[in-house]
Amino acid sequence: MEKKRVVVTGMGIVSPIGTGIDTFWNNVKEQKVGIKEIDRFDITEYKSKLAAQVEDFKAADFMDAKSARRMELFCQYAVAAAKQAIEQSELDLEKEDTNRIGVCVGSGIGSLEAMENAHKKLLEKGPKRISPMLVPTMITNMAAGNVAIYFGLKGKCTNIVTACATGTHSIGEAYRYIQWGEADVMVAGGTESSVTPIGIGGFSALTALSNSEDPKRASIPFDKERDGFVMGEGAGVVILESYEHAVARGANILAEVVGYGATCDAYHITSPAEDGDGAARAMSLAIEEAGIKPENVEYINAHGTSTHHNDLFETYAIKKAFGDHAYNLNVNSTKSMVGHMLGAAGAVEFIVCVKSVMEDYIHATVGYQVPDEELDLNYTKEPETGKKVNYALSNSLGFGGHNGSILVKKWEA
Repeated sequence: MEKKRVVVTGMGIVSPIGTGIDTFWNNVKEQKVGIKEIDRFDITEYKSKLAAQVEDFKAADFMDAKSARRMELFCQYAVAAAKQAIEQSELDLEKEDTNRIGVCVGSGIGSLEAMENAHKKLLEKGPKRISPMLVPTMITNMAAGNVAIYFGLKGKCTNIVTACATGTHSIGEAYRYIQWGEADVMVAGGTESSVTPIGIGGFSALTALSNSEDPKRASIPFDKERDGFVMGEGAGVVILESYEHAVARGANILAEVVGYGATCDAYHITSPAEDGDGAARAMSLAIEEAGIKPENVEYINAHGTSTHHNDLFETYAIKKAFGDHAYNLNVNSTKSMVGHMLGAAGAVEFIVCVKSVMEDYIHATVGYQVPDEELDLNYTKEPETGKKVNYALSNSLGFGGHNGSILVKKWEA
């Protein structure tokens, strides 16, 4: 069986710098930083006091009140982003065979808030007062489940969980499903809502979070003064279709997915491999599948978390995968504006790659000021508008050694 071509026809987003693709992308271009002091709980005793919170989201704009009440925030975000993506794609679900439309929307954690609230109730009032809806609202697969239920999508429905690589692997696996004929259309992406006491406390205890109290100097990927990531939240969802299906219905094609690589470091539960080998292999696999040379890639949207180890080892990985061409690449990190959206990060960064090849625009790594002698690539201090972006590669590296790279190509009919 010959592999099918896969194209992108719709995108949706809920992010710390805006809900909706147009709002989000305009704010990217304006270099808006969506980081501020946490205002959802008392942060007095917390070392890390900043987060990239979603500020403008109203579930009622995307779903009915009854449905919203049965969803935790990470599911609401996923359904909202999926609705946007379906609307942009102009899929008419009443005319489509919904048995051939699947969902692959992952969450790295699910609902920490639901667990926190239930645990408090358990301690104060006993186990009989725990809600019967606790489990079906907190578990990670309910983002995919709720998207499928809300839109009546009866094809393959899966939930990829690979920590910070969840969004990239979700889109990558959805791409595979279509390539091999398991679906005609996939609603794919990632979602997260972990700006909660245990979320911030847990990552802070791991010493993974920035302790900066300056929103402009907290999430600063590749900067010598970086001291950890900033927790973000939101969702990114895209519509992937087989080329044949998209053409048959006259869809507006935004970009093509041409390569996907997934590897494991098998090295450490939190640190990437020090030589960058696993991430380098993921990039190389995506490029090899596309049938191009490393020199054909113009831009990498890096995992770029603003932690010392990630940014250093990812730089090593890029050099290993691209050789001398690494110095010709534009490398940036969207996390400089939206923080680290965990399971949603890769999906949002994939969307950025699609917009970049559509508009030949590579955004700045906002806040990057102090070069690190060990990091010597072009980390895009200022926006790049002077080159044609034919291929954009998005990287995600998750705790546990999970690496994912996905390659987006400019659409030319």
